[in-house]
Amino acid sequence: MEDVTYSTDDAIATLTLDRPEARNAYSSEMAGGVVDALDAAEADSDVSALVITGKGDAFSAGGDLKAMKERSGMFAGDATELRRNYMEGLQRVPRRFNTFEKPVIAAINGPAIGAGLDLALMCDIRIAAEDAKFGSTFAKVGLIPGDGGAYLLTRIVGFPKAVELILTARVIDADEALDIDLVNRLVPRDEVLDEATSMARRIASLPDKAVQAAKATLYQSVDNDLETSLQLTAAMQGCVQSTEDHDRAVDELLESLRSD
Repeated sequence: MEDVTYSTDDAIATLTLDRPEARNAYSSEMAGGVVDALDAAEADSDVSALVITGKGDAFSAGGDLKAMKERSGMFAGDATELRRNYMEGLQRVPRRFNTFEKPVIAAINGPAIGAGLDLALMCDIRIAAEDAKFGSTFAKVGLIPGDGGAYLLTRIVGFPKAVELILTARVIDADEALDIDLVNRLVPRDEVLDEATSMARRIASLPDKAVQAAKATLYQSVDNDLETSLQLTAAMQGCVQSTEDHDRAVDELLESLRSD
């Protein structure tokens, strides 16, 4: 896993973007490292939730401007080659997130800009530093959100606000991000990772199969009609209600009620 670090502690995996000298801007290696980390977390039955953060003062500055200028790495080649680079490189990340079943929490320790913002949007929950900045700033460098950002931002903040943020390339502060539901919670910078990890542990304390089924149901229901959602949840409920996790959780709750 190049340009990232990956570790586990009990049921929590932590993925850290590790190019602090470039403010954790994407490289081809980083994109591959993120996908590899998601694969590792998915395959590890001991991992119940994943936290993603950045090393240093930034979450991620997005695309590497130096590589853009030099037309190197993922920015090399003619139009056809660039299309392939995106599809086989950076776009592997949102595609992998789209099939990742376990909860993911972004610990946004600093600026999340461009593709860095989009990476945060791929997570299920976002905990941000009070001094973090956010921007879909592709237009500033003559580009468009090329890694799913237009789709993701629209789902999270709504179409009108997504249009404004993308077309103006405006950078917003953490308070505005909270106001428009771009992030779930703000905490002091030195508490971001601890808060995200604490939330991950809270989620990990619940039955894994039920949590993963709930996540799948939420994402598959948001763009569908009520009847489709009801059919889906009936099937999902039938599955999770037949698990030992469910039986054990009910027994524990009944026992706690008797104790009270």
